[in-house]
Amino acid sequence: MTDGRTAEASGHDPHATPPAEVLAGLKASGDGLSTAEAKRRSAEYGPNALPAPSTRSLAAVIVSQLRSPLIYLLIAAAGVSVLLGEADDAIFVGLALALNTAIGAHQEHRAEVRTAALRSSVRTMTRALRDGVVARIDVTDLVPGDVVVLEGGDRVPADLRLLRGADVRTDESSLTGESAPVEKSSEAVVPAEASIGDRTTMLHAGTTLMKGHAVAVVTATGTKTELGRIAGALAHAPIPPPLTLRLERFGRRLGYAAVAVVTALIAVRMLQGAEPRETFFLAVALAVSIIPEGLPVAVTVALAAATRRMARRNVIVRHLPAVEGLGSCTVVATDKTGTLTVDSLTAVRLALPGLGAFDVTGEGIMTEGEVLRDGSPPTDDARSAVGRLVAAGALCNDASFDPARGAEAASGDTIDVALLVLAAKAGLDRKALAARERLDHMPFEAERRFAAVLTADGTAARVDAKGAVEVIAPLCTNIDEAAVIAEAEAMAARGLRVLALAGKRIDRPHEEIALADELYGLELLGLAGFMDPLRPEAREAVAACRRAGVAVKMVTGDHPVTALAIARELGLAARREEVVTGAELAAGLSPERVASATVFARVEPLQKVAIVEALQDAGHIVAMTGDGVNDAPALQRADIGIAMGRGGTDAAREAADLVLTDDDFASIVAGIEEGRAAYANIRKVIYLLLSTGAAEVVLFVLSIAHGLPVPLLPVHLLWLNLVTNGGQDVALALEKREPDLLSRPPRAPDEPLLDRAMIRQVTVSGLYTGIVAYGVFAWLIATGTEEAEARNVLLFLMVSFENVQVFNCRSETRSAFRAPLSANPTLIAAVFFAQGVHLGAAHVPGLREVLQVAPVSSDFRIGLFLIAASLLAVMEIEKGLRRRAERAAERAASFRADGDV
Repeated sequence: MTDGRTAEASGHDPHATPPAEVLAGLKASGDGLSTAEAKRRSAEYGPNALPAPSTRSLAAVIVSQLRSPLIYLLIAAAGVSVLLGEADDAIFVGLALALNTAIGAHQEHRAEVRTAALRSSVRTMTRALRDGVVARIDVTDLVPGDVVVLEGGDRVPADLRLLRGADVRTDESSLTGESAPVEKSSEAVVPAEASIGDRTTMLHAGTTLMKGHAVAVVTATGTKTELGRIAGALAHAPIPPPLTLRLERFGRRLGYAAVAVVTALIAVRMLQGAEPRETFFLAVALAVSIIPEGLPVAVTVALAAATRRMARRNVIVRHLPAVEGLGSCTVVATDKTGTLTVDSLTAVRLALPGLGAFDVTGEGIMTEGEVLRDGSPPTDDARSAVGRLVAAGALCNDASFDPARGAEAASGDTIDVALLVLAAKAGLDRKALAARERLDHMPFEAERRFAAVLTADGTAARVDAKGAVEVIAPLCTNIDEAAVIAEAEAMAARGLRVLALAGKRIDRPHEEIALADELYGLELLGLAGFMDPLRPEAREAVAACRRAGVAVKMVTGDHPVTALAIARELGLAARREEVVTGAELAAGLSPERVASATVFARVEPLQKVAIVEALQDAGHIVAMTGDGVNDAPALQRADIGIAMGRGGTDAAREAADLVLTDDDFASIVAGIEEGRAAYANIRKVIYLLLSTGAAEVVLFVLSIAHGLPVPLLPVHLLWLNLVTNGGQDVALALEKREPDLLSRPPRAPDEPLLDRAMIRQVTVSGLYTGIVAYGVFAWLIATGTEEAEARNVLLFLMVSFENVQVFNCRSETRSAFRAPLSANPTLIAAVFFAQGVHLGAAHVPGLREVLQVAPVSSDFRIGLFLIAASLLAVMEIEKGLRRRAERAAERAASFRADGDV
């Protein structure tokens, strides 16, 4: 692939070259490229992308599987076996290690490959001029010569020479380290030798447009961008997820426990006169029993599986810990527009000063519709007034819309698109308006809550502005401001989003006019009310959150009356007291008042950080949604940041942990469910590994305490923990979600992995299994059974106990008989594999001698399996008693609450 064509290639430094010359050097124009030319250049110069970070090779994954203190201990044991001439033991340890490593490496490598494929499925779009029309295209399809249109919050997709712009400021910290926003200008004079940070005529790939509106031409793509040249220096080592660190701490504590138990065992055995070699191997094997070596792999598999399931439910995971983190959130602070609503605004009502209210027919972006008053066409005077209002909305507008092409050609802010649709319904000549020269422009910014434009009107000029009623009304003269605000509140009470439009004509030469100086003395043209219908599933999704114990807070820039009307429709709030405004936040509210509110209205994006912090101070785990560049701080501050994938800015997506591909609140609920399922599966694996390890420790302690021979040999323990149980724990991590996850409250933020319920389950199952196994072994020895045969029978019993226990672990609360086998066919296969491998080992020459096993008669096998199956009954009783105790506690709490009332 040849290098991408750049302005430098034609002998110019684009930052120091006038826009017209840059376009000429690229053989492009301000109208962009044709589709055919763009395809030709793309074929010649390749995609606009940096080399993707490769996933770890299978060999690297295998090596990582061997980096464990426990593995080092087993390798040392194999080495000692060789030195002592016990080749059979060394070979078996080696085979056990190989099988365990193969299972773990296969699962982890597959998880990495699938996660990488999921990341690559996320497309980043940008707006570019193709065939003279603004179109949304994949950033990888950009080529030198493309003309790109950017708004505040957009990620700069390539190196661009600014052609024109208004109030353009970028965040270049990712490239230059400069944290302050950098002001850009297409007309700046920049020397050729200027450093990257001083090239104020350029927008560089990987930076973010913080403010303004920019039109720029692509000068370099892919590895030829400034970012591409230093991509290697920008690489960061991966940071272990918090859950992983927590599990590592958990593993270390178990390691300390293992050392204590093993040390005590060695001391007792030595006092009993046991051989040092036998005692050493027994200690190693028992350490393997206690430490859940398979846990890291099983956790990786559980999180990767949840990531895939979340992707199928329109939630893309950017940071792995967010998988289970979303499941633990106690509050979701969500935007309204596009998340709870369909984000398809339609102008449905106009209010004109002195002329009253008008209805607008039609829905969505269909141009079939008209402006009516009481069901009839307006008078000529009214039609003229409507035309002035609609023209202002079309001129102060950065969207693009072609009525002939419908939704496919709509691009830009939804309010702007709705205003263009309104102009089409009113019969305005959009092309004539678009032909008017734009002299200056102040794009909409959340901080100022209005936008304005200065356009040529013959030899004179015209200012048009749109924005929040309470911001625009004070800029206007000859109006009753209180009456205008009252009309806006009446429209808002109907659930409408209200916009004020104003303007004035200026009869002075263009060069004497500065837009910023002309924003007063405007004429109020009227109010426009927009309807954004609720998503059909939004009300049920909010109710589902509440059933799951997750509070929902609606955060919006809308008028408080509009916000409350929407909240009532959603079933979120009913009283004005439940609403807090941005002005009240700015004046200072107690964290308790903020945390108790349900609706936040007229909120500026930067105030979202204060909302998040107040909720966190109240003890909540907060998930926050956002789509704008100014939402990024709140997304980063929240425990879980959720960006909109379809309507969100690149800056918001970069700051977020999760991305919603459909911008739908219901997808957040789905993510909460999948996050809880992932955490539940991790707990299930811990339960299985700890309970089977505890059973082996109980068996040994009882046997040694009562003077019996060692119940199982070191190779038996290695066989149990690394082979027969090695596949079951991984398969358990793939368990499908339980049906009642969303009816349970979220777990407490400080809840440990080993909580009271887990300790109780591990204790009951471990004690029962260990005691029963000890009883069988003691009975065999007492009845004169040879030690070797007694161990052979005991080993089959322990394998069977493991097979049964995995079914108990499929749910910590539900009966094992209520969990359908079809929910995890991989687990069923793993159980049959474990039994099959163990039964087959007794018939394989060489292996049966190393393991010291022999076939167990079918009658005896049935009896042993029935004994193992009794563990099901024991744990069913334990679950039943626990459920009864929980219900009794709930009733007692209810009675206490009734008594307090």
